[in-house]
Order: sequence, then C-alpha cells, then structure tokens
Amino acid sequence: MRKTEQRQSIPPDPHCRPDGRFALRFWHSVNRVYTRAYHRIEVRTPYRIPATGAAILVCNHTSGLDPLLLQSVSPRAITWMAAKEFVEHPALNWFFRTIGAIPVARSGRDTASVRAAMRALHDGKLLGVFPEGRIEDARALLPFQDGVAQMAMKTGVSVYPAYLDGTQRNKPMLRAFLEAQDVRVAFGPPITFGRGGGDKDALPAATGRIRDAIGELMARHALTTPLPPAPVEPSDPPVQAPGAAEAAPAASADL
Repeated sequence: MRKTEQRQSIPPDPHCRPDGRFALRFWHSVNRVYTRAYHRIEVRTPYRIPATGAAILVCNHTSGLDPLLLQSVSPRAITWMAAKEFVEHPALNWFFRTIGAIPVARSGRDTASVRAAMRALHDGKLLGVFPEGRIEDARALLPFQDGVAQMAMKTGVSVYPAYLDGTQRNKPMLRAFLEAQDVRVAFGPPITFGRGGGDKDALPAATGRIRDAIGELMARHALTTPLPPAPVEPSDPPVQAPGAAEAAPAASADL
C-alpha cells in the first residue's frame, strides 16, 4: 500500500514518452539502418536486458556516437540521460525530444534530472546512463558518478553493464558520425542492490561494483590496437621574446 501511494504521488514526466509512438519507431528504424549497415558493430556477448520492466543500462563513454550504437542493438527504446547543453541546443532539441531524453546539468547536483529518471523507472522504462559523465580520452575508465547506484538502491531496479570500444574513440563528433566505424559491444550480467543502503559506505561500494563490472568487460573485450591521439584544443601561439625571431635565422645559418 505504501508503495502504491508513493507511485501515485509522482506527477507525469514530460520526458517519458510511449515507446509505441510512430516518430520514435521511425527513428529507431533509421538508426538501426545507419548504425548496422554503415558502421560495423560486433556484439561480443548476448544482450541481457529483459523485454519489459524497469532497468538501468550503464556503459563507458567513448564518443558522441555511443547512444546510437547501443540503441541499435537494443530491442527496447532507451531513455537516455544526456547533457543539458546538447538537449537544449536549437539544432538538436527536436531529436532529443523525439527519443524522450532527460537533460542533465553537468555542474553540481541536478535533482530535477534525478526525479525525472526515477519517474522513468517507475513507468517501467529502460534508462540509459554514462556514469563517467564525459567522454574518455584513453582506453581506461574514468571515475564513476554515484547517481546510478543511488537510483538503483532506492528503487531496487537492476543495473545492466555494457562496454563499448572501437575506432570511434578520440575522434571529433562529426568524424565519428560521418566515417564508418568498427565497433564492438559487450553486455554483462545484471547487478542488483537491496533497497535502502543507509550505511554511509554503501553508496561508494555500490558505485564501485558497477565500475568493476564494466572493467571486467573491458578486460575481456577491449581492442588491442593503439588509440589515435586525442584531439588537441587550439591554443594561443607562444609569445616570443623580443629579438628571438631575428636571432633564429642567424643561428640556423651557422649550421
């Protein structure tokens, strides 16, 4: 009874949209053709997420292409938690609204996004999260944020780890989308936490379990080819000392 009252007290979430909408079905079809025909995806282990019911999919973050790659191998629609600056971008907002993405502010704790994610889980959605919070620039996991573990412990929903690797790494977003990529993805067994977790050490321990699960997938399925260098942000040219430009030709002439 108490659980029922709690669910009824949660207002409808505008980010949680029915999976059967025509626009969403059409987008999934287009995405599947684009990712499976243009790019090359190798699924190394079986997809393990149940066909119905609330679940949380977590994965390492290699590029802006990642949500499309994971959605293409998932029979279920994934409700992604995405950076607010992308969701609200005028050129991209229509797309994120179509897939029902939940905007997340990356500065500080965003309680509104957490509430929206919890509502999505209460509605039986499959929630997709990149717990590193940003794209990796090396083949090593970044520290994980604790939001996923917190939601899993509050709801009792299982967490399903996945690992991505491929040639999309360290490429600017446009190149990752326009060039054909060789991608591999692996799925791990579910991680389940008991409800509550009042112990102050429970949350970091749960976050560690999630990170370790993706780390185990990485150890078994990561590519061994060297990564290209990460894109370098443009910087101002170094300031030369007075007379340095004139001295350089004289020095080379002596060689």
